[in-house]
Amino acid sequence: MILSGKEIKSKIGKEIIIEPYNEKQLNPNSYNLRLHNELLIYEDNLLDMKKENKTKKIIIPVEGLVLEPNKLYLGRTIEYTKTDKYVPMLEGRSSIGRLGLFIHVTAGFGDVGFSGYWTLEIFCVQPIRIYSDVELCQIYYHSIEGEYEKYTSGKYQNNEGIQPSLLYKDFE
Repeated sequence: MILSGKEIKSKIGKEIIIEPYNEKQLNPNSYNLRLHNELLIYEDNLLDMKKENKTKKIIIPVEGLVLEPNKLYLGRTIEYTKTDKYVPMLEGRSSIGRLGLFIHVTAGFGDVGFSGYWTLEIFCVQPIRIYSDVELCQIYYHSIEGEYEKYTSGKYQNNEGIQPSLLYKDFE
């Protein structure tokens, strides 16, 4: 089951942490998360799954930043989230998708026990100007049934910034 907005609100500060929290970002069954002002891009055109791929930081200026089509940008949420009891899921907002901007292309499924900032996989189909602090995506929560183990991987847990792929560590 997906938690309603009212249920999310009732669990804030207890079973669900969202910091900073603003009730205006609460929806009927989700909570909008905002884009931080930093992005990462990969420096090489050819990425290698077995190697650490170099990245470059870009700051989104106040007047916005035009994203290029067919290029992957990694961003992060302003909000820190944590829950030990629910499965957090991330989706782009429909208003954003209708502009041809895809958020969290493949990895919107969180693990029970994840805590940190969400790294966003940002991709556009045509040039688009983006701005920091915009409500770009939404988090929603599924209840979980049965016995489970909390997420404890050191790979992405308790991150403080944008996380490029760490897949190469699986080959070590």
